[in-house]
Amino acid sequence: EVQLQASGGGLVQAGGSLRLSCAASGFSFDDYAIGWFRQAPGKEREGVSCISSSEDSTYYADPVKGRFTISTDNAKNTVYLQMNSLEPEDTAVYYCVAPCGMTAQAMAAIQATGFGSWGQGTLVTVSS
Repeated sequence: EVQLQASGGGLVQAGGSLRLSCAASGFSFDDYAIGWFRQAPGKEREGVSCISSSEDSTYYADPVKGRFTISTDNAKNTVYLQMNSLEPEDTAVYYCVAPCGMTAQAMAAIQATGFGSWGQGTLVTVSS
């Protein structure tokens, strides 16, 4: 059984940083791309970032490019999302998802279908 446990959310001021973690079990990072979605209050879920199983390819949604960095620690079966220069618009529940897509269209398809395994989410609140 695939399980994804996200953590690291919290309250931060605009301009601050947070690092989200997602501990995975039941599958190997060698098999699937893994990444993050988010859902802001009153909005649909959206893809944020994805890293390929070989770690040689990443996807970032336009709003987070240059501010967020995704990485993995395969020894710990953990994926991270380093979030810098946070903005109030980043306030959302962040979900760890596997597999994920390496394009906006692929991420949108996963969001629309709920395909794959989803963690329980961790809340990030950015105050202005």
